[in-house]
Amino acid sequence: MTSRALLMWDEAVTAYDFGSSHPMDPVRLALTMELVRAYGLDRALRVVAAKPAGESTLRLIHRADYVAAVRAASEDPRAADQAYGIGTLDDPAFAGMHEASALIAGQSVGAAEAVWSGEAEHAVNFAGGLHHAMPGSAAGFCVYNDASLAIARLLELGAERVAYIDVDVHHGDGVQAAFWDDPRVLTVSLHEHPRMLFPGTGWPEETGGPGPGEGSAVNVALPAGTGDEGWLRAFHAVVPELLADFRPQVLVTQHGADTHFEDPLAHLAVSLDAQRTVQEACHSLAHMYTEDGRWIALGGGGYAVVDVVPRSWTHLVAIAAHSPLDPESIIPEEWRNEVYARTRQPGPWRMTDGRTAAWRDWAQGYDPADALDRAVLATRKAVFPLRGLLV
Repeated sequence: MTSRALLMWDEAVTAYDFGSSHPMDPVRLALTMELVRAYGLDRALRVVAAKPAGESTLRLIHRADYVAAVRAASEDPRAADQAYGIGTLDDPAFAGMHEASALIAGQSVGAAEAVWSGEAEHAVNFAGGLHHAMPGSAAGFCVYNDASLAIARLLELGAERVAYIDVDVHHGDGVQAAFWDDPRVLTVSLHEHPRMLFPGTGWPEETGGPGPGEGSAVNVALPAGTGDEGWLRAFHAVVPELLADFRPQVLVTQHGADTHFEDPLAHLAVSLDAQRTVQEACHSLAHMYTEDGRWIALGGGGYAVVDVVPRSWTHLVAIAAHSPLDPESIIPEEWRNEVYARTRQPGPWRMTDGRTAAWRDWAQGYDPADALDRAVLATRKAVFPLRGLLV
């Protein structure tokens, strides 16, 4: 029996491919979908292929000259203009770049439309979450900012309060920038400290505005090495109170899997079990604070493309489908065979890292000598008073 959840999927998203030497290997998308199918989750929700985002939709966020530059590089990668962030080491130009990027954007926009209209309660686009792209430039492996486009479309449809929660290891800078002075959008990003990691932004003092938008941007800059307990403590010390105050009509969440201790591009130490715990928390918060449980869940970063990303995002799909998986379950053999066939690597055996997700509640007090607690307190001091909340 299917739930009122959608999974946005089209095999063509795997054409979002910066090349064999690039860390964002599209095999992570293919393996995630194969694992979704291996668990039968494609029968627990509706799988929908969306239309690519058209020019008018892309223009909700991106400048016309930038879209034209992406189109030109897509037709001839040699024509890439690095002034637009295209043709760089992070964002190499490739044939079909515009089409693949517009498809991912269209999936997130389609998810937003379905959730807003009531066609779906929840919608997942794990190919999305490309949160670094700016109005006029590509950045950080991201060409079109599908998360920002989905939010902009919600606003265009009449939404007055949209909350965006980003738990990728990198700061959600593009989404924050898009809605910096818009009080209708609350952006919250938990990420590794900007001193340590790209894009070098996301300080607690970045709070949005000026004017009515002040207090609409929230940033928790986590110390390198933060593990499960600290990551979960930070999330629960900030996110639920803000959502209770903001009362969003729709919750949009970005679930980059690069917080994991095996991720090669960052320095946090979070387990799959903690990632699943935050996914469950986002699901619960959507039901608690939005109208009719409206939740749009996106993917994001994640460069342990065999061991981590497929398991993390398959849990996300299962949670959205109201069909959560037993973390101790043995992964179907046919999927592990597919992993080996595609990558010549052995696949993981279980849907868990064998850890128990636990944290100390902020209400129990904080330790001023603890770097994690100082980071959380810096965020609360910077933004909570702006929203009329107690530090």
